[in-house]
Amino acid sequence: MKKVVFTLVATLTFMAVSGQTLEELKTEQAAKKDSVADIQGRVDALQGQIDAFPGWKTGAFGTVGANLSGFSNWYSQGKPNNSSGNIGITINGFANLDREKFFWRNSGNINLQWVKLDNKDDATDDDSFSGTTDVFTISSLYGRKLSDKFAISGLGEYRTTILDNFNDPGYLDLGFGATWTPITDLVVVIHPLNYNFVFAKNDAVYESSLGAKIVADYTRQIGAINFKTNFSTFQSYKSSDLSNWTWINSFGYTIWNGIGLGFEFGLRNNKQEALDYAINKAPTLDPTATFDSIDNDIQSYWLFGLNYAF
Repeated sequence: MKKVVFTLVATLTFMAVSGQTLEELKTEQAAKKDSVADIQGRVDALQGQIDAFPGWKTGAFGTVGANLSGFSNWYSQGKPNNSSGNIGITINGFANLDREKFFWRNSGNINLQWVKLDNKDDATDDDSFSGTTDVFTISSLYGRKLSDKFAISGLGEYRTTILDNFNDPGYLDLGFGATWTPITDLVVVIHPLNYNFVFAKNDAVYESSLGAKIVADYTRQIGAINFKTNFSTFQSYKSSDLSNWTWINSFGYTIWNGIGLGFEFGLRNNKQEALDYAINKAPTLDPTATFDSIDNDIQSYWLFGLNYAF
């Protein structure tokens, strides 16, 4: 009987002590959580001060997409024996310097894609990867500050392809005007004095001219999300047929150790390129085509795949 009473008392005592200890642990845990939150808040505040400090800021993020497949005796399709693939890569990078009296902003964008379709039953077809999307753009903007939001600036921007027909065409914009930075990470360039140099073998289609250059760029990182949108347009004073614009948007979401998902899409309108395609590259060539006779459709591309933030 004494053993039973002793066991019961010991059990109740242990339960009371355990309950008390559990409450104490919860109280201590809550206090430590508050401490961790305070420390993280101070770290975030310091990082904000570091980000706002004038000086060089660099960064880059990119997306890789790939799709490979093979078929053998797959009779329900027109080419039952084939191998196909689609590989794409895009990289966005920047290096910006911000000082009290001036700034210097540099950026680059590369988007390359290759595709192949090898028909095993056709010995004459091309079984190699062929370039499809081919975008290469670099720009450099220098400005002398008149205030926190306005600056007198000069811009150099070069656009071309690098896989096929490098610098044919190639576009070099050199201009002078003003830059407006209404909010953090948004840069608006307005250069009424700009010359658009066009490099190409077909001088009958491509022509350089004087005009206005307008660029709007917004690049930002919010936690695990990288975002960039860039709109660039040249409006020729000589003829609207010589004007062009390009709009590129890039998104990256980091999931683990810099790796995540990425998406990029671009739009372009360029009448000189449309005329060159109609005369020299279309499936049915039209050597008599003119700016007035062609269909100047909006050009577009997109890429979705794995993303890596450098």
